[in-house]
Amino acid sequence: MTKHQAISEALDLIFQGIGRLKEAFPTRKFTIDGRLVGDIGEIIAELEYDVTLHVVSQPRHDGRTSDGRDVQIKATFKDSLTFVRVPDYYLGFKLYDDGTYEEVFNGPGKLIYDRYQGRKNIGDKLLSFPIAELRRLSKQVEQNERIPKREAKKPRDDGKK
Repeated sequence: MTKHQAISEALDLIFQGIGRLKEAFPTRKFTIDGRLVGDIGEIIAELEYDVTLHVVSQPRHDGRTSDGRDVQIKATFKDSLTFVRVPDYYLGFKLYDDGTYEEVFNGPGKLIYDRYQGRKNIGDKLLSFPIAELRRLSKQVEQNERIPKREAKKPRDDGKK
């Protein structure tokens, strides 16, 4: 196999995967050039947490909880997460190649802002925040300040087989 064939075959597999994601979650675009990872993070949040995604992308928040809290959702395969404007609530995920994920930060965006308030351009420009520090900050968040996970649906036990 030539290197050009390897590229073609790999891209074919990537686009097959994107097609499956679009089919399963038609409200997201899953574009390969910049939004793919973010859209996956948003879908995780909507499936696993009390978050309903905005149909049209918003600059500061990606969704809202059932009790009205606005949430920005970020995901990465790397070692840092980003934001420009300080979100009301921030849900950040580290994604892994095997399809698993880790919740890195879940809580008020102000906590991240307060930690980095001396950093030049915070709240004005896209800045990266190390996952290790976000994990540490997230441990300080009280349970009532977190975006709750959805309750797992229990199997129905009505005696029918």
